[in-house]
Amino acid sequence: MNDERHAEHRGGHGDAEAERFWEDHYRRRERVWSGRPNPVLVDVAGSLRPGTVLDLGCGEGGDAIWLARRGWRVSAVDMSATALERAAEDADAAGVADRIDFRRHDLALTFPSGAFDLVSAQYLHSPVEFPRVHVLQQAASAVTPGGLLLIVDHASVSPRSWAAPEETLAPLDLSPDEWRTERIEAREREAIRPNGQGITVTDNIVVVRRVGGRS
Repeated sequence: MNDERHAEHRGGHGDAEAERFWEDHYRRRERVWSGRPNPVLVDVAGSLRPGTVLDLGCGEGGDAIWLARRGWRVSAVDMSATALERAAEDADAAGVADRIDFRRHDLALTFPSGAFDLVSAQYLHSPVEFPRVHVLQQAASAVTPGGLLLIVDHASVSPRSWAAPEETLAPLDLSPDEWRTERIEAREREAIRPNGQGITVTDNIVVVRRVGGRS
């Protein structure tokens, strides 16, 4: 993988603890994710006219590849070089490498430049200290007029901590003169634990549109 194209990381060496955590997370398994796109992304983006999209925390690239196959120009970022290597290999095998710019960023320190018709933040949680609200505010700032910000969260980020989707949106302090809420809901889905046991989990879904311009 070309470091200049796929491992861009401006502004320092990043947080060593966070980098070590995410590298260990990916290196201890040959594959972490299924390679399938997140269902809410498919639901939201499937009806949109393709444009430019920023995929925050892209992991092994399942969402980015799905978007590229549908004609989107994708900027996909993650902290883990291992995850990005796997994503780039899969994008090449899928024949969409020319439509995806994989970049390495510690979002706590640097944020990708550019403006996007869609910014997707799927499960942007971290067990390591992470300025999540600030990053999501930057994500909102990167949305073009008429574009969408899509956030999907785990409703429970710890065994004793539950949050409503409104609690995801409110701290971003988005002006109602500039933003229109298109969807805000909690949705249950079936998931599989690492031990193979099935479990019902709840996701928070937030979709907001920047008013004006392209739809």
